[in-house]
Amino acid sequence: MKSKILFLVALCTMTIFSCTDELDLQPLDSITIDSFYNTRGDFDGAIFAAYSSIQDFWGTSTETLSERGEFWKLSMVITDDVTADPVTAAGDQISIDIDNLQLRAADTPYAAVYTQIYEGIYRTNLVLSNLDGDNELTEEDKSVLEAEAKFLRGWFHFQALKLFGTPPIALEVLTDINNLALPNATQDELYTAILSDFAAAEAGLPESWDSGNTGRATSWAATSFIGKVNVFKEDWGPAITALGRVVDSGPYSLVPNYENVFSFENENNSESIFEVQYGGPQSDDNLWVFDDTHSENFKASQGTGRGWYWDAGNGAPGGKLGWWAPTQDLLDAFEDGDSRKQTILYEEGDMYFTTFTSLPYDTEWSSTNLTLKKYRGETNTVPANHAPNQQADFNNERWFRFAELKLLYAEALIRGGGDLGVARTQIDDIRDRAGLAPTTAADGDLLMAMMQEKRVELAFEPHRWFDIVRWDLGPTIFGSTWNDNYRVFPFPQSEVDRSNGLLTQNPGY
Repeated sequence: MKSKILFLVALCTMTIFSCTDELDLQPLDSITIDSFYNTRGDFDGAIFAAYSSIQDFWGTSTETLSERGEFWKLSMVITDDVTADPVTAAGDQISIDIDNLQLRAADTPYAAVYTQIYEGIYRTNLVLSNLDGDNELTEEDKSVLEAEAKFLRGWFHFQALKLFGTPPIALEVLTDINNLALPNATQDELYTAILSDFAAAEAGLPESWDSGNTGRATSWAATSFIGKVNVFKEDWGPAITALGRVVDSGPYSLVPNYENVFSFENENNSESIFEVQYGGPQSDDNLWVFDDTHSENFKASQGTGRGWYWDAGNGAPGGKLGWWAPTQDLLDAFEDGDSRKQTILYEEGDMYFTTFTSLPYDTEWSSTNLTLKKYRGETNTVPANHAPNQQADFNNERWFRFAELKLLYAEALIRGGGDLGVARTQIDDIRDRAGLAPTTAADGDLLMAMMQEKRVELAFEPHRWFDIVRWDLGPTIFGSTWNDNYRVFPFPQSEVDRSNGLLTQNPGY
């Protein structure tokens, strides 16, 4: 699917053009909805456009909201695992403010991510609204495309719920220009809608795709998300059922070597449940044209600015920004002998790798003496993973891995009164791969052992903040700076204003 997304992403900018009654012309440089939704290829392209909105969570754009990797700020920089380097991040005050729990409704991150979420939902609803039109689709085509669109719509609504708490539910394309705003939904309404979409996806999606469609959602991915959503809902019975089915009968397995999970040459591996697909390289892969709403997006493939923002700065080779640095607190969370640490972090004594060179890591490059290594390192220096100008990379984002699912299963069993022996097995499987002995935690301490394991296993993946919130760890981690209002982010103030009060701002913002 990677190459198909790159070619068809421009379809997301389809427009309808109309003039007066005397003059109604179709522009030569646009595709109208009426003429587009016809073949299976057309619908696939529209589905890929929805996937593309996920890619843009981490986008950099000079034409829309001036985004600079905003989702990293909301999912990682805000946590106890990451700090905004006061030297290298001085040019991005919002990073520093979010790191200090200064959250403002007018700031870019909330508007950027909110926009990408509801853009993605809109694109899925476009597909769904055109399935029964005049087209060449077979009934099987319609069934699979409906399931895939609902999977993505459920996925986007789930992210909105985690971020904003009570965001709107959008289940249709709104066409009345004077009535486009939607009100807040309750959490019960959101969970019902999300689980309904994932259930439809589970029933209608294939268990796997052919090699030309690698990365598209599957029925097993839908089952996995049903389990995860129910963990967040704290509905332990359905969570245990869904997650247990995946563990016992699903197609996934742990990759034996942790470092290989994140290797560019091992994308979509046996551990991958849902992975954000990137392509490239192309000749003009400038970081700021990846956002598919940028007018020059046709010049570039979709990629990630992970290296640009996270690789060492402050004079390190490669000339990257180094805005965000791992914390000493995260380093201290690793047990002695944990082999994951050498994949996740650069620290004193390590060799530091760029595309061009390798040399001893200099702790002066980071205010914490640490730099992110996950998704980086020697294994990912292959030229195909990097744009010619070194601004962008193309290693997929491993969004949902089997390792996370096993820990979610353990959590559901522990908190839901399930079999603690099975829960312990899930934790120990993860520890065994890391070169650690089985946990010695007593049954009463097994939940804390799972939480600890999840922190280090999933470090620098987009989950820590949402775990902090739902596990009520905010006061413990952040002390007096914590406020319960931070359990949800502010809605973009621009969206509240645009709704004329129909969308209510979250308390405290």
